[in-house]
Amino acid sequence: MGQRLSKRNQSLEEGLPQGRFSASEEAPPQYSAYQQGGLPDVRFPRADAPMGHASNECERRDSKQEGVRVSIYRTLDAVPHLEYYDNAAGRTRRSRPSLEVLRKASDGSTCKDEGAKKKKAAGPVRFGWVTGVMIRCMLNIWGVILFLRLPWITSQAGILLTWLIICISVTVTSVTALSVSAIATNGRVSSGGTYFMISRTLGPELGGPIGLVFAFANALASALNTVGFAETIRDLLLEYNLYIVDPLNDVRIIGVITITVLLLISLAGMEWESKAQILFFIVLLVSFINYFVGTVMPPTQEKQSTGFFSYRSEILLNNLFPDWRGPEGGFFQLFAIFFPSATGILSGVNICGDLKEPETAIPKGTLMAIFYTTLSYLLISATVGACVVRDATGNINDTLLSNSSELCEGLGCSFGWNFTRCEDKGSCSFGLANNYQVINMVSGFGPLIYAGIFAATLSSALGFMVSAPKIFQCLCRDNIYPYIGFFGKGYGKNSEPLRAYILAYLIAVCFILIGQLNVIAPLISNFFLCSYALINFSCFHVSITNSPGWRPAFKYYSRWTSLFGAIISVVLMFLLTWWAALISFGLIIFLFGYLAYKKPQVNWGSSVQASTYNMALSYSVSLSGVEDHIKNFRPQCLVLTGPPHLRPALVDFVSSFTKNISLMICGNILMSDDKSGLSQRTTASLVKWLNQRKVRSFFAPISAKGLREGTCNLMQVASGLGKLKPNTLFMGFKMNWQQCSPHMLEDYINTINDTFDSNYGVCILRMMDGLDITEEMLSEDNPAFEADEGTESDQIKTIFQNKQGKKTIDVYWISDDGGLTLLVPYLLTRRKRWNRCKVRVFIVGEQQTMEKDRQEMVSLLQRFRLDVHEVIVMTDSDRPPISKKFEENIAPFRLRDEDHEQGTIHELKRLSPWKVSDKDLDALSRREARPLCLKRSGLCSFRSLPVPQSDCPSSLYMAWLDALTRGLYCPALLIRGNQQNVLTFYCQ
Repeated sequence: MGQRLSKRNQSLEEGLPQGRFSASEEAPPQYSAYQQGGLPDVRFPRADAPMGHASNECERRDSKQEGVRVSIYRTLDAVPHLEYYDNAAGRTRRSRPSLEVLRKASDGSTCKDEGAKKKKAAGPVRFGWVTGVMIRCMLNIWGVILFLRLPWITSQAGILLTWLIICISVTVTSVTALSVSAIATNGRVSSGGTYFMISRTLGPELGGPIGLVFAFANALASALNTVGFAETIRDLLLEYNLYIVDPLNDVRIIGVITITVLLLISLAGMEWESKAQILFFIVLLVSFINYFVGTVMPPTQEKQSTGFFSYRSEILLNNLFPDWRGPEGGFFQLFAIFFPSATGILSGVNICGDLKEPETAIPKGTLMAIFYTTLSYLLISATVGACVVRDATGNINDTLLSNSSELCEGLGCSFGWNFTRCEDKGSCSFGLANNYQVINMVSGFGPLIYAGIFAATLSSALGFMVSAPKIFQCLCRDNIYPYIGFFGKGYGKNSEPLRAYILAYLIAVCFILIGQLNVIAPLISNFFLCSYALINFSCFHVSITNSPGWRPAFKYYSRWTSLFGAIISVVLMFLLTWWAALISFGLIIFLFGYLAYKKPQVNWGSSVQASTYNMALSYSVSLSGVEDHIKNFRPQCLVLTGPPHLRPALVDFVSSFTKNISLMICGNILMSDDKSGLSQRTTASLVKWLNQRKVRSFFAPISAKGLREGTCNLMQVASGLGKLKPNTLFMGFKMNWQQCSPHMLEDYINTINDTFDSNYGVCILRMMDGLDITEEMLSEDNPAFEADEGTESDQIKTIFQNKQGKKTIDVYWISDDGGLTLLVPYLLTRRKRWNRCKVRVFIVGEQQTMEKDRQEMVSLLQRFRLDVHEVIVMTDSDRPPISKKFEENIAPFRLRDEDHEQGTIHELKRLSPWKVSDKDLDALSRREARPLCLKRSGLCSFRSLPVPQSDCPSSLYMAWLDALTRGLYCPALLIRGNQQNVLTFYCQ
């Protein structure tokens, strides 16, 4: 409905707080009409300076103090600058002048204080692409698998298939790295790493689940590498026949102690953690050099007894092909064990909030790390496969000279060693297939390899221990899941998530207690593959939406490569460990379903939004070329609500049958010179109110001189697109029609006439106490409204939000309007709150043919397939329409013939068309007697709206509508279609 605004009585939208904008990553900035208390202060100019120069002098002085270049149009008008777009957390973003500020005339009163200076706070520690990304990724990739499982995988799969396993893993990680680089260079990436990128790209519904899963996977990876370190320590103890309890429990004890020490290092801060990582990196490089030097050194007899013979072509050829052994002997089983060694590529992304320039550091550092680590994996698998046989006894007495009488078979025989006995029995303790410490045995100096193992396992464990809390902290701060905000609190200048560190530590301890590396590794593989699948799908999805906001600086990616990476990741999940893949997807679907139901109130400009826009645009355009059909008719409603929160009953009633079915537009006509109701902030606040009420509606504010003009503009221009345009106008009954000015009454009735002229249907809702609750919002006197304690203070609960039970809906189908009078009640009964209601249809008939009329209507309703409880024929419609109350209502508008001459009456009717003459009253009595006697009512009453004829005065027509709905204690809807069929019983 229309709305008149005044300075004193402002509505909800004018009560919004004023001030500086609030910058956040979730929403675009909201600019105020002033900066820190209003227009920039201006100093008084010199006495001889003209007034116009005072403003410019102040503006120049202010701009000079702030170091801002200004536009040539005006010194207050700033040129484009980075700080106007910077959304970085912890920074005060500079605000450009608003339109209101630029349009105001400067008064030259005061100037800014020249001495005002901002103190620059000490910034947190930031890392470059080498230390922050490349070294961190390489350390996490060079994990426990490299030293303790890669030689064993080479013995099982052979060099060729091991290279295939490495290449497949690197393909997945490289494609993912390309996708990550594209997403990371499409704008500044904040803390939260993988979760941040997926959630801001695909939205919170998919970002939230993968954030939880990926944080959990990082905690598991920390446990995996800690177990690898513990295994190495246990093996060292066993060499000297030392143990704490037993081999398995020793791994658990050492692992828990180790992860506790790593936790303490993490709690010391990112600066200490980074220094520790650099130390680990140096140790690893030294250990690699030590290994390669060892492969070319002549083997001692002791090393030969363990299967090492330096580079031999026979060994290389023998180890080229697979030799599957044991329950874990299989390509995909080995792939599942190896894949975690390639999963450290996101370590730099996970701490992107601590990088100096994440947009350039992430692509460069990640891709360089993948290249160098892949080269190391290929070289180590090839060199170890060319130097060490699969089986050896480790006994220096098993030479051919010492066992010349025994039969010798196998590769060792050609090198002077007889390992046949242990090969036949499967009891060999050394060689590629049996000894996890082959790298140590081959190296030039064994202790350096132990140092490398310690560095690789501890650096990876430490890296994952840091990544998991960082990801989880970002997830907690977004507040999209309940009860986890406690873990999002940060401490210190780097906002370290100490509480999240403790949680990751507890999760890691739980899996360390398993104590078996080969059991933990497949679980981690599935979680990481799931994360990689969603990262690649994110890049693919945002690429195909063609959103103008997708402008990555990294160009070396392809949407189809990303799609391939997503598909291959999902396929590998099920090929590796199908039950773990089902658990992963089940968990993600559950978490996704929760967020899809809760619908977090965040706006991150996701690709899902862009895709929705594309689909909506495409479908709208394609729908425009399709002719309308009766079977697909939907009442698409333009509802004159004014500010929707002031007429909640009207909003709730229309929403009851349009939600998820048809179009609903809430129109707000502003009939004043104040245009604040058209502002973006006001519109956003009212749309937010609709969303909080779970009303699926658009909101269209428009400025006009009157209700009629505003409604015509809404119907013709301001609402709808193509076939998604309203075809039915909903409005409230004008309760004050007797007290308002005649011109406003005329405007109201002419609005109805114009609506019929536009071929719209018209519906007028009347409630006993009216629809406008401006005055009733602070009282409880209106029984139609109840305070809803579960919503905000401006949310009023109406009777249309209650369960209606087994009540009746009365439909008075007096005039055939094409079926809209029947269709709306039917749509209501499809709703859960109304589905137990019974529909009664009242028709007008004669006493003599009453039963025949009833049967004909029943037959028609059955053919329409409408479930109607009862059909009632009314035969008392021949009562006189003119009642005493009716005459009292029109008395102020009467022009009696006996009081005026005929010519005078015509002149008065011309000047005041709302006046009612005796002729007008006689015409109504002859023409429309029947509807005036309808007084029955149920839960809700639907009544045919009489069509106003061109010669019917507005006051007489309004009195007629008043008589139709007066005295009812239930909502009454006067409804009239556009006389075109909206119901059919045909199939085509």
